[in-house]
Amino acid sequence: MDEETTGNTEAPRPRGIHRAWWVAGAAALAIVVAGAFSTMPGILMNPLQQEFHWSRGTIGVASAVNMVLYGLTAPFAAALMDRFGIRRVVVAALSTVAAGSLLTTVMTAPWQFTLFWGFLVGLGTGSMAMAFGATVTNRWFTTRRGLVTGILSSGSVFGQMVFLPALAWTIDHYDWRPALVTLALVALAVAPVIWLVLRDHPADIGRSPYGSTEFVPKPPPVGGVARRTLAVLRDAARTKPFWLLAGAFAICGATTNGIMWTHFTPAAHDHGMAITTASTLLALIGVFNVFGTIASGWLTDRKDARRLLAVYFALRGVLLVLLPLMMAATVNPAMMVFVVAFGLLDLATVPPVIALCRTFYGDDSAIVFGWVNAAHQVGAALAAFLGGAARDAFGSYDPVWLLLGAACALAALVSLTIRRDSAHRYRSLSSTPSPSPSGASDRDQDRDQNRDQDRAPDQAHAQVPSSKRQP
Repeated sequence: MDEETTGNTEAPRPRGIHRAWWVAGAAALAIVVAGAFSTMPGILMNPLQQEFHWSRGTIGVASAVNMVLYGLTAPFAAALMDRFGIRRVVVAALSTVAAGSLLTTVMTAPWQFTLFWGFLVGLGTGSMAMAFGATVTNRWFTTRRGLVTGILSSGSVFGQMVFLPALAWTIDHYDWRPALVTLALVALAVAPVIWLVLRDHPADIGRSPYGSTEFVPKPPPVGGVARRTLAVLRDAARTKPFWLLAGAFAICGATTNGIMWTHFTPAAHDHGMAITTASTLLALIGVFNVFGTIASGWLTDRKDARRLLAVYFALRGVLLVLLPLMMAATVNPAMMVFVVAFGLLDLATVPPVIALCRTFYGDDSAIVFGWVNAAHQVGAALAAFLGGAARDAFGSYDPVWLLLGAACALAALVSLTIRRDSAHRYRSLSSTPSPSPSGASDRDQDRDQNRDQDRAPDQAHAQVPSSKRQP
């Protein structure tokens, strides 16, 4: 039974593994399940074409709706977690994706695919996006936030890694419907585990966040979910870093979820590669993605997040431009180099972006990141739809790879222009010092601030943002 929150100012020291790590593990499990759903459009493309004779552009509409809702749901889900609690929102999300997956198995028309997979699954997975991970990290950790962010970010690709080969094998040997039923059952099986292990706040069990020596009271529920979410967007949109982060992250979405997870498998199949083999390569990208994202989180705790983003985007752009030269009917050494390198870079952008949101936007950072992630999904949706349309029009994905490689070069330049002092107009209630853009320790932050006074935000007269003002 959970201990009741008391008025103590010091939290008792937990014995053994800190509960925060168990909570992070439960959050990672939910994110893994959500990640498994994101792999399906790519391996459903050919089976749906064969059974229903739909074009790739038509199928891409449902994928686009799914990705847009995945992004738009995230900031509202973060606010819902502040209002109703993390557990309730995540369990409801798991039930929603299970329902959407099961209903997709009985569809007969494209609009039904868009409704069941695009709307329901997009709504559910969006509630378990990285805005959820950012909320858990902000509440349960005061140190190792970059590392935890990297671990949770890798959860989605770990889900792809675990489920993708098995789902592709199931489709090849049986049908696409059993694959969707399997995913639905997994989501329903995980829901009780989440309810038992996940907790909304350390104060629920009388503990302090990991790395904190003082008890942190649980904040009261925040009402007006939609109003607050939109108010945070309005306030953040008045600052330059928000638009720079959103633009760079839109390109990130286009070059990962949008094109790779939706069109890599059919693109490889165009070159004669078996679907199962291409899906296995995509799963291998997920394997290295886990290492790359965790490493990026570790680096974000120590290095300048803006420079990390620039390096990640530049290298990703080079890989996409070279990809058409590596495509073949069989797996070759060049393709394996691409798989390893792209896997290390794929989601490595997430920890630096979350760290920058936390720096600029304080207590509202999870909601702000949700909006930034919405831009990510808009970019992904455009790439998913236009990639399929380009393939229908030109008979090849080659122009798409080249265009997205150039977009990555632009994102690298944008990342270097993000400045901390340009966010001074955003007013936050955050009572704790924001970490530096590099995510470094307090000692390193003080050193950096002394060295670069122009980067320190003026918080001496911080006011309550409109999203949190009392009536």
